Amino acid sequence: MLLDYQLAFDLAPVGLVLSRNRAIVDCNQHLCEMFGANRTQLVGQSFQILYPSADEYERIGVRLLPIMNATGVYSDNRIMKRVDGRLKGETFWCHVTGRALNRSAPHEAGIWTFEDLSASRPVTADLTAREREVAAHLMRGLTSKEIGRALDISHRTVEIYRARLMRKFKASTTADLVQKLMAG
Repeated sequence: MLLDYQLAFDLAPVGLVLSRNRAIVDCNQHLCEMFGANRTQLVGQSFQILYPSADEYERIGVRLLPIMNATGVYSDNRIMKRVDGRLKGETFWCHVTGRALNRSAPHEAGIWTFEDLSASRPVTADLTAREREVAAHLMRGLTSKEIGRALDISHRTVEIYRARLMRKFKASTTADLVQKLMAG
């Protein structure tokens, strides 16, 4: 029996995207459903339409470059935004993994997977772009210094954002905050 790669791409149980220069070249049905859009709304568009803000799109694009240059692969949990439909503009936690076809030019072409985490991790507080980034790193178990290095900000600035998150989530300790972030 011949394997139909196009059918496998279309029916994969995760959202799949083929990209070129941070634009969507092709995507599967699961991705369209996840973001509340159809293929014609997504193909040819910048990934920016999937982000809550242009600033987050830019920062993640810069952050992933050295990692993909070194390993060819990048993965994180981040908050994304629904594009269309009844949930247009809704934000949700998403696990994103990408592989560069050319490690020395990661944005040139890549293969990306998207997994909607909203069933197990709903977004329960309005967070700024930077708070979302700090929260994502906290859930990975990073210290303030490690988060500061990853985001190119001081560890004291990270501590300010952590304090804001603790107030928003009514957490008494960092461990309590991480638990609340993981639960949504």
